[in-house]
Amino acid sequence: MHLLDFEKPLYELEEKLRELRSFDAEDGGVDLSPQIEALEARVETLRASIYQGLTRWQRVQLARHPERPYTLDYISGLVRGFRELHGDRLFGDDRAMVGGLGQFQGSRWGSCDRTIMVIGQQKGRDTKSRKFRNFGMPNPEGYRKALRLMRMAAKFGKPIITLLDTPGAFPGLEAEERGQAEAIARNLMVMARLPVPIVVVVIGEGASGGALGIGVGDRILMLENAWYSVISPESCSQILWRSWDYKEEAARALKLTAPDLIEQGIVDTIVPEPAGGAHRDPQAAFDATGRAIANALDELDGLDTATLLAERLAKFDGMGAWAEG
Repeated sequence: MHLLDFEKPLYELEEKLRELRSFDAEDGGVDLSPQIEALEARVETLRASIYQGLTRWQRVQLARHPERPYTLDYISGLVRGFRELHGDRLFGDDRAMVGGLGQFQGSRWGSCDRTIMVIGQQKGRDTKSRKFRNFGMPNPEGYRKALRLMRMAAKFGKPIITLLDTPGAFPGLEAEERGQAEAIARNLMVMARLPVPIVVVVIGEGASGGALGIGVGDRILMLENAWYSVISPESCSQILWRSWDYKEEAARALKLTAPDLIEQGIVDTIVPEPAGGAHRDPQAAFDATGRAIANALDELDGLDTATLLAERLAKFDGMGAWAEG
């Protein structure tokens, strides 16, 4: 189990509770139920105090937790009969970007099952898979693959779901040589005009243009402990203070958490996570995410194409607008 610094006191208390329960089960002659109940209450109190008062930097840490569900986990939990599609038909197949067709199981949340195109960034769990997935950092061919799949969805009138979880687009020289900036910019332009509903879900890290390259949509959903920003706290700290030591201050200044972005009008819905983060109870996270996606698709079903596009453009045109008093 991977523990973050602020989780260690809770883990130690949970360990004591497990030991007490084990001792109670082994020795039937001693009634330890009062002590167990008291310790359970202490665990619940401590859990609530820790996870209800998380700082912005602590939420960034949770979003990066190595046991947190990734894109393919959400697809497995929400989509039936997923068929992954590969390649951008120009250069190659980027394994940091996955996508394909499948049946969204909306009936589980009171909606309807429907065929969707689902696209997202995928990280790896160990050294080999992280290298294979390029640490979730797509190259230009990843964004061009995503664009090809989105155009296919538009051709057949299928809704698009995108799952954002990347530390950023790959910054290597070869990516720039193959047109990284152009690939992301083209996605922004085309996504703004696609004549089908687009639901964007920030499931982990939403960093910079690497996330925004598949992040233009009619509804923006964000998991409770995800983050979404133009730059990571470490990079911001390095630019402003010439050191990574001020990453916590940078996270506070960036206002990159879900409540911050709801307040700024960037995110539409916060998807609740189990206490301790999505990795503590992945199925609960899948259910909450599926319900939020189903609600968003139901809202968009009744809109004609002209209204859909007009509202999408108005949504993004309004971001960052301000007025002098």
